[in-house]
Amino acid sequence: MKKVKDHYFHKAKRNGYVARSAYKLEEIDKKHGIIRKGNFVLDLGCSPGSWLQYASRKVGEEGEVLGVDLQPVNHSLPAHVKVLQADIFELSAKDLEMSGGMVDVILSDMAPKTTGIRATDAQRSYALNQQVLQLAEELLRPQGMLLVKAFQGAPLGELRNAFRNSFAKVKLCKPKSSRSESVEIFLLGMGKKQNKGTSKNWISINLCLFLR
Repeated sequence: MKKVKDHYFHKAKRNGYVARSAYKLEEIDKKHGIIRKGNFVLDLGCSPGSWLQYASRKVGEEGEVLGVDLQPVNHSLPAHVKVLQADIFELSAKDLEMSGGMVDVILSDMAPKTTGIRATDAQRSYALNQQVLQLAEELLRPQGMLLVKAFQGAPLGELRNAFRNSFAKVKLCKPKSSRSESVEIFLLGMGKKQNKGTSKNWISINLCLFLR
């Protein structure tokens, strides 16, 4: 276990990442193609900032990245990256719009304060992800991607079902850089389904264009 930790720790230092967690996102992204050049990416639970660093490199200057966390991010980031120190339970989707519009990708590496009681921690993780999923329903573009960290346990099945209602494909991911004894697992929703409200909006827009 120590060898794995040392490997990713030193690799992060060599590559300029503030934390080894960057490689969890990198591995999932390389396998499933989550982030693309020019994307608008929302990173929830972004501190200390390694996912912001990775995402900003992938989207390039044509894209934008917005990070949100209760804790500050204490290192410099490119101009196309912004950080908001706030509680997501106190924010609306409107607060998190980027350039006045919806986002292409939502990432969440958030985790609750753990108690050591597996069932309690899994339930707290589920509550966080319910909030993320609710924000995604309003903020994520049709065909968009959502990646969240979850804890293994009974609520994971409920969360997976909720993802299936909202996304065309749902994947469970356990990156190699995630510690083997950790109960964390990542849930990826690919291809956000167009909700009824969105469909009606598009119909109205198209009708207006047709009548012009």
